[in-house]
Amino acid sequence: MCLLITVFAAIAATIVWYTHCTNDIYRIKVLAAIYWGASLMWLVDAIFEFVELKEAFFNQPFADLLHDSILGLCAVALGLIAWLVVVFIKDPKGLFKKSK
Repeated sequence: MCLLITVFAAIAATIVWYTHCTNDIYRIKVLAAIYWGASLMWLVDAIFEFVELKEAFFNQPFADLLHDSILGLCAVALGLIAWLVVVFIKDPKGLFKKSK
């Protein structure tokens, strides 16, 4: 589930970046890169888990699916926080420079 959640977040961020690519002042491409990196990480994890579990990979208990979903949502939230830090550091509209 964490793989699906991060892939959907990566697709959404990529669509937003692509539709606003002419003036990417909010660094949406950074957010998309963060989510695609997380998706790649979860894909490698899923491949190794499938090799280990074989058929049991597709018959996981509901509690494990719930925990994986919460982990995916936490990864998306952490990606948003990292992106916000980048946006605040870059200060695209110069709001922090005006306040000094």
